[in-house]
Amino acid sequence: MFVGRETELKELGALHAKPGFQMIVVYGRRRVGKTTLLSQFAADKKHIYFTAQESNDKANLSAFSQALYQYAGLPANTGGFGSWADALAFLAEQAERDRLIVVFDEFPYAAQANDALPSILQSVIDHTLQSGQLFLVLSGSNVGFMESDVLGAKSPLHGRRTAQIHLLPFDYLDAAKMLKGVSPADCLRYYACLGGVPHYLGFVDGQSGFANNIVHLFYGKSSIFADEPLMLLRQELREPALYNAILTALAKGANTPQLIADAIGEERTKVMKYLSTLLNLGLIEKRIPMFANQAKTRKGIYRIADPLFAFWYRCVFPYHAEVELGAGEVIARNKVLPNLSELEGLRFEDVCLQWLRRMNTLGKLPFIATALGYWWGTDSRTRQQTDVDVIAAEKTSGQLLLGECKWQESLQGGAVLKTLVDKDSLFPDFTEFWHYLFCKTDFDAAANRIAKENPSIALIGLSQLFS
Repeated sequence: MFVGRETELKELGALHAKPGFQMIVVYGRRRVGKTTLLSQFAADKKHIYFTAQESNDKANLSAFSQALYQYAGLPANTGGFGSWADALAFLAEQAERDRLIVVFDEFPYAAQANDALPSILQSVIDHTLQSGQLFLVLSGSNVGFMESDVLGAKSPLHGRRTAQIHLLPFDYLDAAKMLKGVSPADCLRYYACLGGVPHYLGFVDGQSGFANNIVHLFYGKSSIFADEPLMLLRQELREPALYNAILTALAKGANTPQLIADAIGEERTKVMKYLSTLLNLGLIEKRIPMFANQAKTRKGIYRIADPLFAFWYRCVFPYHAEVELGAGEVIARNKVLPNLSELEGLRFEDVCLQWLRRMNTLGKLPFIATALGYWWGTDSRTRQQTDVDVIAAEKTSGQLLLGECKWQESLQGGAVLKTLVDKDSLFPDFTEFWHYLFCKTDFDAAANRIAKENPSIALIGLSQLFS
């Protein structure tokens, strides 16, 4: 089932409609749906789809040759090209007059097996391909390689790409499109455990219910996601054990380099290096409070960005031994599933911020925000730490939207709104305020009365978030 990716398909279609050579760079973490997107785009068009393997140069060139022969209608026993330059020259002939899509998937594998390949491709682009109708897509899951060795200023291919797409996981609303017939509350719970990676969401059985799916997907010895994070770390990284330790520390609440270093017994400088790699892979994120100086602030904190990784390290990995002994289902139903509210609440804040971004893009917020995020700091009146769950701001005009996100069964909405409004004083640089209360359940009478009397207050429930 193909859902979402409307923006990416529209962009690829517009580029395909332009005459002349195009080189599109598409990259993103494993499982995010690059192959599905590119296959969907190319399905009804003339194309060659080639996927490089983690093999040597000769094997990849031979396989690429066979893909070209098949497209050109030549016998499979024609024999491989002697070099990449010869193969690319033959490709140029095929696309000299007619538009031809060539998807070179997992390009990093081929380029790492032959470090001259980017230079060879650059030369062919400059001398031959530029005058033809080739629509070349270089795709890869090694985000660091794609950004440095394909897009980077020191890459031979720098300046040759005509567009780039960094494919990210679905947000909560596109993820929900893959969960037909599932309630908004359970859609959010699935998002908290699986995130927005289409490959993961595709394994959900909509007829089985949330609890049964989580047990089936994570808590059996042969479950599809029983070791998913560990397998991905082994594929991407040379020292998976240390990265595993860092992610475990993050899952337990260590959110600064020093706290992580203390938790795993490593030097802080070494931890910083490994955190940088995890950031590049999109598995973790560094959060900085809104309005802080990005370059100077020391308030930044780290957390696991990928929801499946966060859930796995928090709720699956600690019970690895029990799962291996066959007690996974008992553990899941008695220790994990009844205690997911905190984890779901953290992802609920993400969902609320994603909703604000969507509404801002559509022009449906009270103003056009130029910055969205989170805020935490010290209240100068009480000298205590406080925070705002989500924020949208337009600093030039002094407009600010403060949001509170409550993932709980019962709520004293009136009291929550009063506390939220009181936080206006934390932001003296702003003059015009709006207040949004996001909630899992129905709002109480006090909250509804306050919102009715005050047009700057909005109550946003699950039905509105998922509409």
